[in-house]
Amino acid sequence: MRQIVVTGGGTGIGKAIAAAFAEQGDQVVITGRRKDVLAEAAAELGPRVRPVVFDAADPAQVEAALSELPERVDVLVNNAGGNRDRTGQPDAAPTGLAGLAAAWQANLDANLFTAVLVTTALRERLNPGARVINFSSIAAHRGGSGSYGAAKAAVENWNVTLAQELGPEGITANVIAPGYIAETDFFGTGGISAERVAWNVGQSATKRVGVPADIVGIALYLASPAAAHLTAQVFHLDGGTIYGR
Repeated sequence: MRQIVVTGGGTGIGKAIAAAFAEQGDQVVITGRRKDVLAEAAAELGPRVRPVVFDAADPAQVEAALSELPERVDVLVNNAGGNRDRTGQPDAAPTGLAGLAAAWQANLDANLFTAVLVTTALRERLNPGARVINFSSIAAHRGGSGSYGAAKAAVENWNVTLAQELGPEGITANVIAPGYIAETDFFGTGGISAERVAWNVGQSATKRVGVPADIVGIALYLASPAAAHLTAQVFHLDGGTIYGR
């Protein structure tokens, strides 16, 4: 029975991934900052799923949570993140250069440092042949996304180093870079306009929006024995909007 850790597992993509692993018979720990959200998700997903509450961007909280995380880990899914430019509190944010620095730091914390801190904390617990799955975004490959796109691009670069470090132990590290995925809370309370959804669909080859189930398929594959020789890669899950070469 494999031990799975999914950060940001209380909602959206993380919750869908956790559900899929649990359905396969794995034991899953979902993590996140919101106790009530995690508890509700774990209750819904069943006895194979256990919540552990901590902020993955806070080194002290990550360290404090280690006693509640599995002693051995077979799959680590670094799903925690989001665009803090959309979900932050601009009214309370500082202005000028201080505000700019704070905004960039917020996206680096949420998207890069969460993955780096949790992976480093669990590094010695990764079983030989384990899988690490990180999350980037289509924003890392297009302009107009500012600090969020830069943070996701940094995840992809760091993943290469991680894959090189873990490879001798048969541990793989890959990145999923989604486009627009519906049925998540990524865009915050304001959501995304119908016009923007139509624009995203129009940019894709499949002419539809993505859904969490699309992410689940590639995540399960990357975590499977079939992907043992596949590492240091970025998988664009955006309906063909970004062309891989």
